Formats: sequence, structure tokens, C-alpha cells
Amino acid sequence: MMTSEPDLTESYVWIWLPKGTAPVVAGKLEQEGDTLVFAYGRSYLERPDAISIYQPELPLRPGTLPLLNGLSLANCIRDAAPDAWGRRVIINRLMGGGWNTEVTSDLSELTYLMVSGSDRIGALDFQASPTTYVARQSPGTTLEQLLNSAERVEKGMPLSAELDQALLHGSSIGGARPKALIDDGEDKYIAKFSANSDTYSVVKAEFIAMRLAKICGINVAPVKLVEAANKDVLLIKRFDRERSGTGWCRTAIVSALTLLELDEMMARYASYEKFAEIIRRRFTAPKNTLRELYARLVFNILCGNTDDHARNHAAFWDGNSLSLTPAYDICPQGRTGGEATQAMSISGNNRFSQLRVCLDSAHHFHLSEDDAKTLISQQKSTIETHWQALCHEAKLNQVDRQLLWHRQFLNPYAFEGMDVQ
Repeated sequence: MMTSEPDLTESYVWIWLPKGTAPVVAGKLEQEGDTLVFAYGRSYLERPDAISIYQPELPLRPGTLPLLNGLSLANCIRDAAPDAWGRRVIINRLMGGGWNTEVTSDLSELTYLMVSGSDRIGALDFQASPTTYVARQSPGTTLEQLLNSAERVEKGMPLSAELDQALLHGSSIGGARPKALIDDGEDKYIAKFSANSDTYSVVKAEFIAMRLAKICGINVAPVKLVEAANKDVLLIKRFDRERSGTGWCRTAIVSALTLLELDEMMARYASYEKFAEIIRRRFTAPKNTLRELYARLVFNILCGNTDDHARNHAAFWDGNSLSLTPAYDICPQGRTGGEATQAMSISGNNRFSQLRVCLDSAHHFHLSEDDAKTLISQQKSTIETHWQALCHEAKLNQVDRQLLWHRQFLNPYAFEGMDVQ
């Protein structure tokens, strides 16, 4: 049975300002019918160091701010909410393991914001009080305990109070696969676990893809592969946290979905072409950033990552400017045949996972055809050169190597219509 939770109608939004190690209250979210509306607090607007949560959507001005494009919640705030996995953890907590979608569909977005852990992606958190900040976090927990907790959630089994708190700590991070947050004192990581439904080593495949992307010259989050309870765990170093002498600084982040002014229901309209246009107009170092995004697009196709949706791209926001975050969630997806499509369209409505489509769209990224061909050839050659060594480093078995090679990695479909050396 669901535990007793108050009917939530408001929440105070706290923010870590640039280089700050303690949050300040920025404003209040209030339920208005089917929408959540936001207004900055007067004391926050009077601060000389105040920054907007995200200027195009929530500019620094008094009064209740209108929502864009009929959204039910400002996207830059929705970016801080839990996604599929985090919501499963929260539902498990509230329902004690015996939950179903009909009952849980009544949970409000405000509930998810207020019940999820405080160490969420970006620089926001949500509190019941405008004056007292109380972090929702767990005591130190081992990877083995977190792994056990994730497995119980997958099976719909209730958690003990200790494990409930441990996994809840990571409930605010995005994505659909089992994961948790860990802190070794010096660095913070997202720990990604295998899922019960995996038919091959997805964790190792993502490790190999992330490492190959870095060797290809792409700016990616550092990763480590470790074992816990005889299972593989991928540790991804967080790039939205920086250790300071007095604590941790948090860096504000907005997703590409927010940049494109789309919500989940409109995500199918997200495209690399439109993303590139925003970079040209509003990012720092647009030329280098466009080339970086193009390199990520090409690599996604070469490694079989078709889950490149707009929440898997993001930008740092410092109150004045945008810059691309390191790449993350480069995970080859299961594939049975040849033809495949990317989650975001590449040019126009074309989203086919083919290099010729990338080549045709190179001008959107201010790249010449020759430059694009060189980038594609270099990535292909790098993958071929380092594949076996990284498989050996990851201790990937021969069956999974054969499953991934030329199916996810360098699938022949990607090269149709192309002459790539």
C-alpha cells in the first residue's frame, strides 16, 4: 500500500550560484490546475549575483512567469526531475514494491521533485521551506548494497529502510537504466548497473564506446569499469560538480530538449540541425562546438548508439552563456537487422543512421565535405585500431565481441552509399 504522502501544491526552488558551495532560495513553484508555475523571490531578484535559472525560459523579473509553448512545467526545472529509473525507485518507495501503473499515474510532478534525492543533476533542488535547506541524502552505502537495491526495484520488491534511502539518493538522475550516485570523497560518480533484461553486457559495451569516443577526440565524461557482487558496474565521473575548499560547487545544466523548447511529448521534433542553429546563435566558441557536435553524431552512428535523444545532450549555463557539456550516455543499442534511425533527426525529417546523411548535413555544422569525410574516416580507423585492445581491457567475452562488432559497432548499413577508407 502507498505510504502516506501530503498533497503537494508548492515547492521552493533552491539554487547553487556559480562557485557557491551552499544553495540559496531562488523562488517558488506553485500548482495551478494542471501546470506548475514559477516566480522568483524578491530577495533573490535583489541579489547582485543572482542568475536566471535559464534566461530564455525563466528571465530574472518579478511575478509569475508564463510557460513556453503550452508546457505544463518550465523545461529548465523539468531537467532537474527524475526520469524513468528515478521514478521507478520513488514508486517502489511509496508503494512498498507492490505497485502498478494505474495507481502510480496519479503521482504529480511536484511529488517527484520533492521526494527525489537532493544531489540531482545541475544546480537546483526543491524544498518545503524558503528559509531552511535540508538535503535529502543517504548515508555511505557500498556498491554491492546499491546493486542489490536496484535488482529488487527491477523485480518490484520492497526495500529495507536503509536500502530505500541509499537508492533514493540517486533517484533524481535521468535515464531509464538502473543507476545510483556514489561519492568516494574526492570525486562524484554515476554508477550504472546491468539490467535483468540485458541479453549482452550493456555496461561493458557503453564503457568501450565511451573510451573509443575519447580516443576519437570527442570530449566525454571519464569512465571506469569496476566489479561489485561479481557484476560489472560503469562509473561515470560527474562533470556538474567541482570540489572546493569549503564543499562542492554545482554547475547549472540545461538539456537540448530545453534549448529546443520541447517537452517529452514533442521530443520527436528535436533535430541536430536545429541544435546546430542554436549553437551558431547562442553558444560560446560556436565553430569548435559545431564540430564537436558533428563528431558526436558521426560516432553515435558508428557505434550504434541510436538513443541520442535530446535529454542525452546538454549545455552548461552560467547565467550569461552556454557551452556544451562532455558527452555522456553513449551506449550502443540492441539491434537485430541493418536499417536503424537516430532518436534525433539529422537534417530535415531524415534520421536514418547513415554516414551519407551526416555528409549531406555537414554544412549545418560549418564543415566542408572534405572535412566531414576526413572526420568520418578518422573515426572509423580509430575504432578499428583500438577495438580489440579495449575489448581486452573490459574483459568482454568472445560471444559479446562477435555480437557487437559489425552489428552495433561499424554496422554495414551506416556505410551504404559511402566510400570510406
